[in-house]
Amino acid sequence: MNHGLILPIVLPMFIGCLLLFGARLSIPVKRSLSLSSAAVLVPLSLWLMGQADQGGLQVYALGNWQPPFGIILLLDRLSALLLVATALLAFFALLYATRGDDQRGRNFHALFQFQLMGINGAFLTGDLFNLFVFFEILLIASYSLLLHGGGPERVRAGLHYVILNLVGSALFLLAVGVLYGITGTLNMADLAVRVAAATADQAPLLGAAGLLLLVVFGLKAAFLPLYFWLPRAYASATAPVAALFAIMTKIGLYSILRVYTLIFGDDAGMLANMAQDWLWPLALLTIGLGVIGALAAGSLHGLLAYLVVVSVGTLLAGISLGTPQALAAALYYLLHSTWIAGGLFLLADLIARQRGDKAAQLIQGPALQNPHLLGILFFVGAISVAGLPPLSGFIGKLLLLRAVEPGLQALFFWPVVLGGGLATLIALSRAGSTLFWRVGLSQLDSAELDRGRLLACIGLLLLSPLLVGLAAPLLTYVEATAAQLLDLQLYRQIVVPGGAS
Repeated sequence: MNHGLILPIVLPMFIGCLLLFGARLSIPVKRSLSLSSAAVLVPLSLWLMGQADQGGLQVYALGNWQPPFGIILLLDRLSALLLVATALLAFFALLYATRGDDQRGRNFHALFQFQLMGINGAFLTGDLFNLFVFFEILLIASYSLLLHGGGPERVRAGLHYVILNLVGSALFLLAVGVLYGITGTLNMADLAVRVAAATADQAPLLGAAGLLLLVVFGLKAAFLPLYFWLPRAYASATAPVAALFAIMTKIGLYSILRVYTLIFGDDAGMLANMAQDWLWPLALLTIGLGVIGALAAGSLHGLLAYLVVVSVGTLLAGISLGTPQALAAALYYLLHSTWIAGGLFLLADLIARQRGDKAAQLIQGPALQNPHLLGILFFVGAISVAGLPPLSGFIGKLLLLRAVEPGLQALFFWPVVLGGGLATLIALSRAGSTLFWRVGLSQLDSAELDRGRLLACIGLLLLSPLLVGLAAPLLTYVEATAAQLLDLQLYRQIVVPGGAS
């Protein structure tokens, strides 16, 4: 077994425990430990991505209990790709936090590490109950991180977030219980075999459990009608927390992709593709309502939160199509949307710090101290998230549009995506003109532009042109990832003696 598979989980777990029990450590020591852990995850995830790119599946059997009896970690191209996305996002978000945001509450760094542990574990697990466990780990950490810094707005948003996710967790546990009661297993590969062989009297309960999981994952992914918690939560969180939360919706989308491709996919017999009829209309409606929310937003943070909802709908549309071309396009767009959203949340905080009591409200305020630099960064982020050339958003949307076959789906998808991009551009143009042009006199006592925060923000935003520069090898990788996801026999070999190892 490749013991490197467990390191993205074990490393933040041990560092988080060390920081939690060493609560009296000085701030510089805490920052060094936390930032070093996040930095190590970057080359580690890239190495695992190289391992996954060799083509096979790598299984790590905890306690050396072989599947389907033991809990396993599974490394394939998809999980490796998302580990890379998380590692880079987390490093720059944490770098931003070490410039002072981490001192606004207790145990920030420990909670940040536990959040990474839960996220990485969710991407690596090959067991449905273990997915529930990692969901709870990352959610418990996110509850406290959302409240980091205090304030009534964060408390209200946090209360809604906690209640909805507790309901989601209860539904998840209920669905898992039903699946285990009928099939006798929670190993995802084994579940795929058992569901495909389900009898007619078992199918209704299995279908109900599958739809319950769709509700749970939809709540995590934040698509219509389950996204109403997201704008307030993301807009009220501190900048580094909101940036890290850019990957949170992707966990729900990843779970949908994993479960409804492997367990309830093409080979699931009577339950094959049971979610597809739901996902396509929900995706288009999510894009539309997300755009309306962005146009109506009264603050830059609220605008960005609704743009996250738009990206969720766009990704869900690619997933619902289910073709190799659509899945590859969605995975490329996933990297783009995650990193750009994180970078824009950091940039919004940099801008808000220079506007005094106006903060991030989209109303006339004082002139910024560094309007040219911040304006260039805002322009780069805006054209990328709107999908204009030559940045990664354009490539991602173009790939998605090309993946739709001519016909009824294209008739709906093209106007929604292109219209959504135009509306996004209008919303960001309005915000940019308010923040950079319709300004009053400069406030001499406004906060100076912190170089560390600026470096973290630039680092994330520069990943967009990097995605363009690496488009050829990255597209080759995501195309191979999509093909691997649809090769269900490859995953079923996990539960066959002498299969994948």
